[in-house]
Amino acid sequence: MANFSKSNVPQFSVDVYQNEYLPEGGREVNAIVTVTSTGGGTVGSAVAAPHLYSPGQGPDAAVAIMVDCSGSMDYPPTKMRNARDATAAAIDTLRDGVHFAVIGGTHVAKEVYPGGGALAVADSRTRDQAKQALRKLSAGGGTAIGTWLRLADRLLSSADVSIRHGIVLTDGRNEHEAPEDLKAAIDSCAGRFTCDARGVGTDWEVKEVTGIASALLGTADIVADPANLAADFTKMMETAMGKEVADVALRLWTPVGTAIKFVKQVAPRVEELTDRRTEAGPRAGDYPTGSWGDESRDYHVCVEVPEAGIGQEMLAARVSLVVPQPDGSTQNLGAQGLVKAVWTDDMVASTSINPQVAHYTGQAELAQVIQQGLDLRKSGDVDGATAKLGRAVQLASVSGNADTAKLLAKVVDVVDAAAGTVRLKAKVAEADEMTLETRSTKTVRVKK
Repeated sequence: MANFSKSNVPQFSVDVYQNEYLPEGGREVNAIVTVTSTGGGTVGSAVAAPHLYSPGQGPDAAVAIMVDCSGSMDYPPTKMRNARDATAAAIDTLRDGVHFAVIGGTHVAKEVYPGGGALAVADSRTRDQAKQALRKLSAGGGTAIGTWLRLADRLLSSADVSIRHGIVLTDGRNEHEAPEDLKAAIDSCAGRFTCDARGVGTDWEVKEVTGIASALLGTADIVADPANLAADFTKMMETAMGKEVADVALRLWTPVGTAIKFVKQVAPRVEELTDRRTEAGPRAGDYPTGSWGDESRDYHVCVEVPEAGIGQEMLAARVSLVVPQPDGSTQNLGAQGLVKAVWTDDMVASTSINPQVAHYTGQAELAQVIQQGLDLRKSGDVDGATAKLGRAVQLASVSGNADTAKLLAKVVDVVDAAAGTVRLKAKVAEADEMTLETRSTKTVRVKK
C-alpha cells in the first residue's frame, strides 16, 4: 500500500444532495453523495503518450491480463487472433514502469509472459517480448476462471505497488469448475485487486462475467463481435493507467440511535455496497469503492434516524473518504459531507423529493426491472416479462437514458414509451439480449 503524500494524490471532494426535511414521525433520510477526484495530473498525459513515463513517474501499478484459450476460442478461428491482437494492443497501452503479466486461461491457468511466477516491468523490450509470446497462444481445453483469478492474485501480490488491476476475457461458460469454486476464488481476490471482465461472442454467461466485475469493483461488458476487441482493450487499459489512488473507502459515521439502511453506487452504474461494509471503529463503517483516477461517481445513502419532534434537527451521517496505510491504519483524504435531518410541520417541505434522489431511485429500479424482465422472458412468462420491460422503457424514457432505451428497443416493440406500453419481439438476436443484460446497470447522471 503506498503512502500517499499530497503531491501525488488527486484532490477529492464530497457534495451531498438531499431534502433534509422530514414530517413528524419521519425516520428515513435519503441523500445522493457525489464524490469527485480531480487534478491527479497524470491521467491525460498517460493516455496520450503511454511510453513517455520513467518508472518513477505516475502511480506504481501492476496489471494481469487473463486471456481465454479454451477450445471454443477456435470457433471461428479469427476469435483467437482477435484476442491476441487485443492483448497486444493492451500491452502497447501500458505505461513504462508498470508491472505486468499475461495469463492463458483454460481449465488450468498458465503463465504466458514473463513466466517463473514473476511480473515483467513495461518498457519497449518487455512489450515486444510479451507480444512475441502471444503468438504461441492457441485454443484447446476447458474453462475454469477461478484458477485464472487465483494465479493473477498470486502474481499481482508479488509486486510492491499501490494499484493492482486484472482484465479477464472469456468466450464461454465456466464449465470446468464448480460454481462454488469460482465464488471462492472471487471472494479470495476481493479487495486485493480490481478487475474488468469482458465476454466475447454470445456463448458466455452474463451473470458470471458481471459477477466477477461487480465483486472486484471493475467494469463488465460484451464484445459481441471479436473484431472490436482491440479497441475495447485499448480503452480499458487507458482507463486502468489513469487510476492513481487504490482502495478508497467511503466511510460513514452515524450518531447513536441511527442505522444505515443501504449504500449503493448509482453512477456511472448501479453497484450494491451495503453488504460490503467493514467496521471502522465506534458507529463507523467503510464501504469499498476501488481505484480512482480523475472522475466523479454518485452514491445513494439511506439512513434510518430515531423519531424526533417538530423543530428538532440532527446530523444523520457524516461521509468521508479514507485509504489504508502500510501500518494498518487509514489516512483520511480530507473531503467530508454531512447528511442532515430536520423535522418540520411544513407539508410542502417534508414531502418534496430531492431531484437527485428521485432520478437515481428511478435508475436503480430501471436496472432491477430489466434484469427481472429478461429472467421472466427466459422462463417463458410473457405477461410478466412484458410488464417489467414496459416499466423499464418508461423509466429509461423519463430519465433520458437514451443508451438503455436503444437497447430495450431491440428486445421489445415500443408502442408508447411514456406509458410503458410494449410488446415482446418474437425474435431477438442473442447478442442484443445479452448486451441489454450486461449493460442494464449503466446509469445516466442528473441533468444539471
